[in-house]
Amino acid sequence: MSILTTAGFNIGDVIIHRNQKFRGVIVDVDADFQGSDDWYDQYTTNQPSKDAPWYHVLVDEEGSMAYVSEQNIYTDSSNMEVEHPMVDDIFENYEAGHYMPRQTIN
Repeated sequence: MSILTTAGFNIGDVIIHRNQKFRGVIVDVDADFQGSDDWYDQYTTNQPSKDAPWYHVLVDEEGSMAYVSEQNIYTDSSNMEVEHPMVDDIFENYEAGHYMPRQTIN
């Protein structure tokens, strides 16, 4: 029996990381942690749940991508766009704190 997990954030949402304070835009969502145990042990500091949603995020002004747990992010209310070289490849436009994907992803 599987447990249905509902993500609190969507692709295109602009977020802030609680601990590291970086901003970014969500480009993909995993229902639960999909990394290795070694990665988890090395890169997580507060041992977030592996059973909650995890997000792939384009990091603002860095040109990098982060993999973050839902418990470590919150909505960015600054209404500022994210500066990342891949934003225009993935999203059509930005409006009111949210990016619209170029195509629907299943």
